Parts: sequence; structure tokens; C-alpha cells
Amino acid sequence: MCVGERCNASGKRLLLAIDEHTVCAVPLHWTDLVAPDPEVVLGETPAALRVGDLIELARLVARLSQRDARNTPEDASGELRRRCK
Repeated sequence: MCVGERCNASGKRLLLAIDEHTVCAVPLHWTDLVAPDPEVVLGETPAALRVGDLIELARLVARLSQRDARNTPEDASGELRRRCK
């Protein structure tokens, strides 16, 4: 569920609630709220994401996995507050 949006040096990001303790910022172009990327459309390949998007997604998953391994739910909400400032 989208709970907000923010802008940073990488562009506009949507804040998506993963569960009651986790919110992730994802690029707008990862959603269906923007027109399809011409690189994907013109390539006529089954790939839904560009290589750069897959690398960014892998980094996000790694960060979430590390956080889950070391944080309690109380720590996770504090981490979210720090990220959103």
C-alpha cells in the first residue's frame, strides 16, 4: 500500500508499506503509475525491468534482509523515522 511519496537526488519515490513496521521507498517507474519505459517497450524482450532497476532492487532486498536479521520491530520503526527525515 502506498503511504506517501518523497523526492531525493534519485528522483521521485513512493513510500510503500510492506508490513506494519516496514516502509520502503521505490522509484516511481517501478510502479504502473507512469508510462512504460521506451527502453523496455522497444527492446521487445520479456524483461520487465532494466539492469539498473534489478541492481537497485537487489540492494533494497539486501538492506531489508540485513535489517530483519539484526533489528527488533521497535528498532525498525526508529530506522524508518531516521530515513524519512
